[in-house]
Amino acid sequence: MPNSSLRDAALKYHSEGRPGKIEVVSTKPLTTQNDLSLGYTPGVAEVCLVIKEHPEAAEAYTSKANLVAVITNGTAVLGLGNIGPLAAKPVMEGKAVLFKKFANIDVFDLEIAETDPDRLVEIIASLAPTFGGINLEDIKAPECFYIEERLREKMNIPVLHDDQHGTAIIVLAAFINATFIAGKAKDAVSIVCSGAGAAGLACMNLLVDWGVPPANITLVDVDGVVHADRPNLHPSHKPFAHSNKARTLAEAMVGADVFFGLSAPGILTGPMVTTMAPRPIIFAMANPTPEIMPDVARAARPDAIIGTGRSDFPNQINNVLGFPYLFRGALDCGATTFNTAMKLAAAQALADLARAEPEPGLATAYKGSKLKFGEDYLIPKPFDNRLLSTIAPAVAQAAMASGVAHRPIADLAAYATGLHASIDQSFAIMRDIITLAKQDPRRVVYPEGEDPRILQAAQAVITQGLAHPILLGRAEVVRGHIADLGLTMREGSDFTLIDPQNDPRIEELAQAYYTLRQRDGVTLGEARIHLRSRWLTWASLMVAQGEADAIVCGISGRFMRYLPIAAHIINGHKGTDHIYALQVVMAKDKLLFMADTHVQHNPTAEQLAEMTVLAAQEMQQFGIKPRVALLSHSNFGSSRNANTDKLQQARRILAARWPDLPVEGEMQADTALNMEVMHRIFPASTLTEPANLLIFPDVDSANIAFNMVRMVGNDVDYIGPLLLGLEKPVHIVSVDAPVRRVINLTALAVVQAQQQANRSRPMLRKSGR
Repeated sequence: MPNSSLRDAALKYHSEGRPGKIEVVSTKPLTTQNDLSLGYTPGVAEVCLVIKEHPEAAEAYTSKANLVAVITNGTAVLGLGNIGPLAAKPVMEGKAVLFKKFANIDVFDLEIAETDPDRLVEIIASLAPTFGGINLEDIKAPECFYIEERLREKMNIPVLHDDQHGTAIIVLAAFINATFIAGKAKDAVSIVCSGAGAAGLACMNLLVDWGVPPANITLVDVDGVVHADRPNLHPSHKPFAHSNKARTLAEAMVGADVFFGLSAPGILTGPMVTTMAPRPIIFAMANPTPEIMPDVARAARPDAIIGTGRSDFPNQINNVLGFPYLFRGALDCGATTFNTAMKLAAAQALADLARAEPEPGLATAYKGSKLKFGEDYLIPKPFDNRLLSTIAPAVAQAAMASGVAHRPIADLAAYATGLHASIDQSFAIMRDIITLAKQDPRRVVYPEGEDPRILQAAQAVITQGLAHPILLGRAEVVRGHIADLGLTMREGSDFTLIDPQNDPRIEELAQAYYTLRQRDGVTLGEARIHLRSRWLTWASLMVAQGEADAIVCGISGRFMRYLPIAAHIINGHKGTDHIYALQVVMAKDKLLFMADTHVQHNPTAEQLAEMTVLAAQEMQQFGIKPRVALLSHSNFGSSRNANTDKLQQARRILAARWPDLPVEGEMQADTALNMEVMHRIFPASTLTEPANLLIFPDVDSANIAFNMVRMVGNDVDYIGPLLLGLEKPVHIVSVDAPVRRVINLTALAVVQAQQQANRSRPMLRKSGR
């Protein structure tokens, strides 16, 4: 993007709507006089008195334990230099947004007009009662070293200068993996670091803590090589000031294994790179223009492993991979500081995560990138959802092991699971389903086996041990996509590939399909065409004949085009009269099941009762007790028409046949979800809690409501649609379904197949009347 366009876009981004990037949002209701008396005077005084007697109670009654200060004096902002605290505010707000986005940590950004180090220390130290941690940002060297050291001495909460230590952690993680790939031992590599400021020194010190001998590191600053004979050496430089003959960067680079650039643009040249040792490692991290552009380095040394600070090249050394998760782990275990053990643990966890199978669906966010561990994928991508549940527990564990955690976490595995659930709402509800699927994996056929999202989902399904995928597609296309995506699944052992255009069983299946559909006007020739072009037909026949256990499809077609194909084959002449669609909607504080959102346009009272029972049974699979509301524009007979009559009839059917199922209605949606309204309008209601299964009178109202909730709600996710009433598990996803939703529906289909095979599907007790 040209600079003028970038400037205009950035200014517009920051000024549109409410200026800036952050706001304060209340976590408690404030809608009544009672709320006001509890949240403020007089009720708040009781909380104050408890904290006065027990200061540690502040972590339970205030936001302190999840609140970080991002603090600067604006003396070294990005590549802009000393622009002052006010001009630095957009950067600090940006840092606050990253904390919230990636680790759900609240932040106050504080821009302080003070350049005297001692005075700045006093100001920041006085803020200790307010915050759970301090993130120092964009404070120039060498003052930043002194300020951080003094604050660590004075404060009993974790303090981190991210420009130093955040960078160092990411650099170490990339270094661990780069040396592994290059076959270089950490105690034998020769390192040149261009940049002797805060970031450069922090990186080199952490490498030493990792096991790199200081004697192996040559430090270079604006005056050349830092050597033992240089006068007036700064104390922080002395560990790396050696007696050697090299005095320039070019001289230092001869025979070097590794180059770290944390300095200035363009100072490293192609000729310098050619003098490095075989399989050199080059991390040129000056931003936005690195010490050497990656393409120049690659041209000079095709065997090099290269990283930068830029997002448009592989291996971006990005602090966002570190600081949110460092603070998350530290805050949650009540760490009093950030020590070396915590930083090393974070770096190792980050390096290990890069070697693991990529996060499903990550390729969607990074189109064109091969997300497979190797020289172009040394560290994870920022949008890898596993970062939080991987790094934060490692940091907390190191804090506890090193004795700096005053609130130890008893179960780190459960802690990691909770962190993952906090950013993937579906994980919380799917956890038990996934566990059950792993116990007895089944064969799931994907008729859209050529779609990259399906292939990514299949890889995750294999890695997690959920199912044996059967992929339908042209063999050369499927294999090509697997190679392009860098997937590791093996044809034959991990998954089965069927090419409907070349499979020898075409005649056998065509005859079976013709026998099934000959009275629907399908000829044998048309049966062959259907099988070769409509791969859901092939998949449905496999399930009907017991060659597969379930189908997951829909990612490249319309729901109502797919459903009749599967229904005709799997449910035979029953058609779709007893098939319904259930959506699971997940918001931050709500979990709702909604039916029927897709299939029955105007269900009868009997169908409403049937779908209610099937949906309630599905909820039981998730470990959730159903509470049913039959929705209408009417509240308990306030308006009478054909729709309200059939809803009331459905309630009577349910009450007679399934008396243990809590059902109420007909009622309006706000009545169903607000017990205060329900008790006021209908005190005799059988529901004692808000409804969680919403049954709509027709598909229009259900589909409209579902899509409105999905689009206007904050942080809303969903699983579905889940098809109810089919004799075999079939799930048809939406065309915009992310990979995670395909995985979730696969796990659910496996569990449904298990239960159908074992005849153990949980059933509501039906009345004998």
